[in-house]
Amino acid sequence: MVKGEMKESLAEKTRIYIDSHPSVKDCVAKGLVNYSSLARMIMKDIGVDNEEAVMIACRRYASRLNTTTDHELSILRILKDSRLEMRTKTCIVTAKNDWAVFHKMDSLFKDCWNENSIMQCVQSASAVTIIADRTLKDRIIDAVGMLNIIKVRENLVEIAVKSPEMIVNTSGVIAYLITNLSDAGINLEETVSCHTDTIFIVNESDMISAYSVLTKCIQSAEATVRE
Repeated sequence: MVKGEMKESLAEKTRIYIDSHPSVKDCVAKGLVNYSSLARMIMKDIGVDNEEAVMIACRRYASRLNTTTDHELSILRILKDSRLEMRTKTCIVTAKNDWAVFHKMDSLFKDCWNENSIMQCVQSASAVTIIADRTLKDRIIDAVGMLNIIKVRENLVEIAVKSPEMIVNTSGVIAYLITNLSDAGINLEETVSCHTDTIFIVNESDMISAYSVLTKCIQSAEATVRE
């Protein structure tokens, strides 16, 4: 390998390292980093011993990040105009991913529509997740059949972040909210995105903390964005 190729490879490894650590990337983009300390940390983690080359790579990548659009500001603009809605007494029924499950759920969906009840259904390759009011739990289990049930979770709370239409074309909003919830030690039972609504399902014990974190995200956005 020639010297030029080695430098390019090290620069790429440095960029990948920074990209894979969002908190580091954010500080690099805002010029809040001691590059010597960062270079030593990267050297230790990726197993290289050329501090000067890593520092140069960090500085060059920082200059690229500084010239890009302030993506965080775009996220804050969305959150500034968002609001929260909370629904308690929620349950989650996880069933096998089988066409028979959907067939059995058909009449229940119609009933919920007529009763103006909310029931969300998310399908993956291995399972079907049904999020609903706790009062519907027994009806869901009866409709699906116990043999098709994988897991039932109760004592949950649904917190919906209702955002303006711009969220559809703005990346990173959900990641921003999840990061803040994760940093607060809040476990998400489920996360669902439906058009402009971002829905987080948490345990009742985390209800106040989760609502507080999301409220602070919106309040911080309102204080930061001036238009």
